[in-house]
Amino acid sequence: MAVSPRLGEVWVARLNPNQGREIGKVRPVVVLQADELTEAGLPTVLVAPLTTQRHEDASLLRIEVTPRDRLLKASYVCAEHLRAIDRNRLGEGPLTRLTPVELRRVQRALRGCLAMV
Repeated sequence: MAVSPRLGEVWVARLNPNQGREIGKVRPVVVLQADELTEAGLPTVLVAPLTTQRHEDASLLRIEVTPRDRLLKASYVCAEHLRAIDRNRLGEGPLTRLTPVELRRVQRALRGCLAMV
């Protein structure tokens, strides 16, 4: 497959089958993998799913992405649900690209999740 997602782009992905409390179904995801790894031909890509549900108790982990381009609803990146998916799970995209400010906020949340503060 010739899909070449780029860091910060939002794509649609098929996240099922999921288990337990994992986020599933077909939904937007933001690409968080370095472009160099994608260009090297890795068969997987690191992503975090987006949700339209905001949870106050997870506010440090949920980064808002405003609607624009083909992302039609205000959404939240779920940094705590980072996962590697096969590129074949990616569908339509890119829907939009995170702004530099949004991407920095996601990266800060990821550092916290990964104890890299």
